[in-house]
Amino acid sequence: MNEPPVSGFEPRAISRRALLQSASAVAVAGMMGGRSFGESANSAMAAASDKGKAFPEKFLWGCATAGHQVEGNNTSSDLWLIEHLPESIFKEPSGDACDHYHLYPQDISMLADLGFNTYRFSLEWARIEPEEGYFSLAELEHYRRMLAVCHEHHLTPLLTYSHFSVPRWFAFKGGWENPAAPDLYARFCEKATRHLGDLVGYASTFNEPDVPQLLNWLSLPGLNFTEMFQNGLAKVRRQLNAPEFANFFLGDGKKVRDGLLAAHKKGGTAIKSVRNEMPVGFNLAMSDDQAAPEDSLLAEKRADVYGPWLEVAKQCDYLGVQVYSRSIVGKKDLPPPKGAELTSVGWEFYPECVEHVVRYTSKETSVPIMVTENGIATNDDLRRVEYYQRALAGLKGAIDDGVDVQGYVAWSLMDNFEWMSGFDPKFGIVAVDRATQRRTIKPSGAMLGNVARRNSL
Repeated sequence: MNEPPVSGFEPRAISRRALLQSASAVAVAGMMGGRSFGESANSAMAAASDKGKAFPEKFLWGCATAGHQVEGNNTSSDLWLIEHLPESIFKEPSGDACDHYHLYPQDISMLADLGFNTYRFSLEWARIEPEEGYFSLAELEHYRRMLAVCHEHHLTPLLTYSHFSVPRWFAFKGGWENPAAPDLYARFCEKATRHLGDLVGYASTFNEPDVPQLLNWLSLPGLNFTEMFQNGLAKVRRQLNAPEFANFFLGDGKKVRDGLLAAHKKGGTAIKSVRNEMPVGFNLAMSDDQAAPEDSLLAEKRADVYGPWLEVAKQCDYLGVQVYSRSIVGKKDLPPPKGAELTSVGWEFYPECVEHVVRYTSKETSVPIMVTENGIATNDDLRRVEYYQRALAGLKGAIDDGVDVQGYVAWSLMDNFEWMSGFDPKFGIVAVDRATQRRTIKPSGAMLGNVARRNSL
């Protein structure tokens, strides 16, 4: 079923640069309520000349994707396997996803044409090492071509080495709970960096390695995430007849964290052994945590979820922070305030979270900060526009106060496969018709791209 066009926006197929630029212009016109293109251009020029709205020179502006969520047919991965079990914890399989595996040239060109200078994407370990010890040169070359296309379009590549999914064989060996996992991961990092490292701008060892702990603090009526994933693990192991099977989502949270911490250290060392000057960090899932009036365990939550990773971040070249909303922390995270606007996934509409989180993490780590994911799930793109406008205004305030923020990367470039929720949540600044793989730029894409092009609010 096709998404209806956003109000005031004429859908256009993305096939050539001229069409894309035309669609961008139409989107901006619709968003601005009918003002002429001349007036819009004058407004943009005025904003560009306002130094108070300008971001630092060489600021990174980008969008993010993740391999399993957009590439399609990641058949050697643990998640593909689980998606197709009779009793699956996934709403639907990822399937062809956005077919970014084949369509990356046009998608990267689209990103650059919109005005961005950065692309964050991930490697699929399961493609590169589909069987233990066998590394596919063809797949390494595929990712090298992706990196080369980024450079052709003057985009800085932010490369995530592991974004949740892992090879099947790795999961059957116990995943991150396996004592051998850090060495296996370091071997992959070394092989990938040796083939790709000269084209990488920034490297990230892991995407959101603290998610298992973060989920433990969520408190939703009738839903216990820890219990849900424990039951899910038992079902998966039973259906696969694989008593050792475990992965990022399904396993013992403490053992997974211990494995990830060790793998980050060894993986980062492996990356640096090939290219010592490459900036290496990781991407931390965060909420803008605020204390409840009574019985708040805010300090305990921060120590449990972020503490070990913020300590590790002090030794990194940068820290990526990924934030979408706030949490009012009592004994657990409380439900959103009564009457608060909610996104389509039930999170509070709270763009001020960006400013608060970059201030907190900068203070805690004293390393450069990069916002590597931020956005909202909504079918009303005008709400996404307002979200980004407020988020960036807050971010600019933090930068003006001296917080070292090096970039802002939106989630996501495209509507995509959102893990257990399937394709329903719409986070993208570009819509995707999955029947035709046709891309349609939303007003938020045009707006955010214009901010990126001007490097100014």
